[in-house]
Amino acid sequence: MFALLAVVLPANLLLLLPFLGGDVRAREIFRVTLCLAIAASAWLGWSLHRDERYDASRLAAAGTLWLAAGLAAIHFFGVFSPLVTVLALGVLFFGMTRDVRVQTFGYLAAAGAYLALALTTLRGAGGDPGLVGGGSLTAAQSIVMIAVAEIVLLVTFVSARAAPAAALLALARNERATWAVAQKDALLLELQTDLARALDVAGVGRFSDTVVGAYRLGEVIGRGAMGEVYAAVHQETHQEAAVKLLHTHTLREPGAIQRFLREAKMAGALETVHAVRILEVGGIEGDLPYLAMERLRGEDLAEILRRSPILRLAEVLRLLSEVGEGLAVARKVGVVHRDVKPRNLFLAQGPKPGETTWKLLDFGVSKLATADVTHADGRIVGTPEYMAPEQAKGEAVTYRTDLFSLGAVVYRALTGSPAFAGDHIAEVLYQVAHTMPPRPSAIADLGPEFDAVLAVALAKNPADRFDSAEELRGAVEAASRGELSPELGARARKILATVPWDDAPEGEG
Repeated sequence: MFALLAVVLPANLLLLLPFLGGDVRAREIFRVTLCLAIAASAWLGWSLHRDERYDASRLAAAGTLWLAAGLAAIHFFGVFSPLVTVLALGVLFFGMTRDVRVQTFGYLAAAGAYLALALTTLRGAGGDPGLVGGGSLTAAQSIVMIAVAEIVLLVTFVSARAAPAAALLALARNERATWAVAQKDALLLELQTDLARALDVAGVGRFSDTVVGAYRLGEVIGRGAMGEVYAAVHQETHQEAAVKLLHTHTLREPGAIQRFLREAKMAGALETVHAVRILEVGGIEGDLPYLAMERLRGEDLAEILRRSPILRLAEVLRLLSEVGEGLAVARKVGVVHRDVKPRNLFLAQGPKPGETTWKLLDFGVSKLATADVTHADGRIVGTPEYMAPEQAKGEAVTYRTDLFSLGAVVYRALTGSPAFAGDHIAEVLYQVAHTMPPRPSAIADLGPEFDAVLAVALAKNPADRFDSAEELRGAVEAASRGELSPELGARARKILATVPWDDAPEGEG
């Protein structure tokens, strides 16, 4: 807008010059500088149409020609004329930029050039060709007039410099308030979803009190996209179990049985206490396929976080250690879980009082790392809020996909807020694929070391992430002691230089 006005106003002034009279030489100098200023303004205006064409040096170059035109105007109209305010407008404009060098250049050039021109005129070295002469002023009055003009320029410079800082501070405060509201809304939405699921689970199901295979089914203890999970008891051994049945509509989907079998095969291949144990698979040839698993008692991470939004650091480290061991075993047999989230991380009670173990649940959307296609006919599968970028874009997944999801779980557990949230799945998937969440230390009482750790854990490029959950655990522990390695800090800075935290009006990473 300034560039546009700097073209239109001088152009009109050029048309009026012949009617103003005055000193011919001063008028011609003014005319030439006006033409140069118009050209510079048009050039700058063209540059500002594309952000990437703007830089401070272009503004300084145009400003130099504006200053020359302003001084020529003062020389023509008079050093004590109201045209001195033109310099104040220039100082104001330059002072509101964010480049300190440009700010300082604008002020010093305007104040210094005006002082030199005024003193030269006052001494009479070049005469006073101005339309508004200062002949009626005494020497003392003239000096006071010059001093007042210099003070006005200085005050304008200081005020202009303060304006961007005040505006940025207000924007930062508003941005942080917006983050807080958005994160609370996202957390409330997560809690509402978990509550709705909890209310929908308990009770009698369609197959309660029926016998499936060797198991008599009891109440429903879980529901998911593929089926229902029933509490069950083996009729001969009286061993408790959890039996998963496919939904009727799921059975009609192409490949549903194969996916069901894949879950059993993958979970059964994991020889670790940190994954749910498969007891029996049956009904494959009949109308009601079932999967009998060990019956777990305890609570999943989603329930724990609903009660305590932020976990203690020791609990997070234990979670990473035990879940990480389960993922390491899955990696050895070529399995990618693809749905690591709080609902699928279960803190199971052990045989001894007070003994608990973290277990990975639901390998229903798992994929063998060597497979060429997804198990769901090419559809994106998983939970959007904890999905890795490559998964959100339908690309190939690896063990690092699970590590990203685990990083998102750690972010949620340490900050009390989900890393990615939105009203629509498409919105969440876009965030996952293209943006970073708010800086952890901006929304929770965490040191800057945790920012670096979670930046690596949530890197968009799989190659930039941690190579194992154990490596992630070590980094979290080091961050808690303030002993993060310089190499990890450099990795984080490189990642954030490309995709910065979504929290800094200053543009910081």
